[in-house]
Amino acid sequence: MTQKETFHGVPGILRPFKEFIEKNGLKKGDQIVYYGVPGTCTPFVELLGFAVRSLELEQVFVPFVDESRAKKIGHIDSVGMQTRAGPVTLNPKAIVIMGGLSMPNVPVKADQVKAVLNKHAGSLVIGVCFMHMFEKAGWLSTVSFDCLIDANIDPVEVTTTK
Repeated sequence: MTQKETFHGVPGILRPFKEFIEKNGLKKGDQIVYYGVPGTCTPFVELLGFAVRSLELEQVFVPFVDESRAKKIGHIDSVGMQTRAGPVTLNPKAIVIMGGLSMPNVPVKADQVKAVLNKHAGSLVIGVCFMHMFEKAGWLSTVSFDCLIDANIDPVEVTTTK
């Protein structure tokens, strides 16, 4: 049965993410691998990683879908979660696909993501995007998510004095 709930703000992204990870039995030492666009997705990956830091999972960021460039994500006191050096052996219990990958002009196609998911079959698949990006890009017909977190950033208000 599909369950859809509505939340608000940054906690509305992070709490359901952590709850989904906990509900599905990930435990200390299990690996979560995040696939996303360097720079654009990285801060959101670090936020998601921060939300689950107490679970003591191994967390990894993969730029685009290039697993040879995977980097560990670790906690740095007084800073938060940060990507660190590799190398990393990938054995994900959960895969997080960031919506930035589906943006126009990003060199990743839904079929490439599907190939990654097939390579790591049996992993939980979580999508995190903003503004219905997976839907707009037509990825929902190719990529199946066990959990999809789709947030809105609208309106964006900017106030300047000069």
